[in-house]
Amino acid sequence: MADDFDRLLDEVEKRLYRLTGRGAAGGHRHGDSEGEEEGSAGRSAKLSLSAGSSEEDIDDIIDEICNDSSFGKTPLKLKSSPASLPPESSSAAVQAHRKRCCPVYLGGSSSLCGIGTNISKRTCDQLRCTACDFRVSLFNDYIWDQSCDYLFFRNNMPELSKLRAKMIKKKGARAYACQCSWRSINELTDLQTDQQLRWVCGKHTE
Repeated sequence: MADDFDRLLDEVEKRLYRLTGRGAAGGHRHGDSEGEEEGSAGRSAKLSLSAGSSEEDIDDIIDEICNDSSFGKTPLKLKSSPASLPPESSSAAVQAHRKRCCPVYLGGSSSLCGIGTNISKRTCDQLRCTACDFRVSLFNDYIWDQSCDYLFFRNNMPELSKLRAKMIKKKGARAYACQCSWRSINELTDLQTDQQLRWVCGKHTE
């Protein structure tokens, strides 16, 4: 932008110089024909006129330059700093590469974990409970003892050493639990069939 202003000022100075040069030349020619005294008077009159109309001349020259086709074709070049991705946008980009299971499946230890779909039918290992806001833990080849209750999981989740007191070994099964709910699963099960559970897929990173 500064370069464009400098170029504009240079053009104004050149055209003013040309205008003054033409006026001075005319004054000398007039002095040669009419005499030295009349020439001096003519130059004084031209200088007075030039001083009085200098602002108008400058405005006219600026308008002429701005309307000049060669000047208008020159685009303004603005320096721009390299675009940097703000933290918010970076976080949004990471979130865009995360996917949810649809539908969400539970299953025994023989069921593969991953992003569940109607085709792949993988069990979700990124479950989160919307009731207690805990991540759902899962334990392969275990089931929960029938004596388990809400207070047991409320007080002991997610410490495995304390949970083992009511875990029973069973090959092929899988024990799920958050801080308020628990299930023992033996085969592939659609989470929607259990309306009491408030578990959702917490999204998978590809």
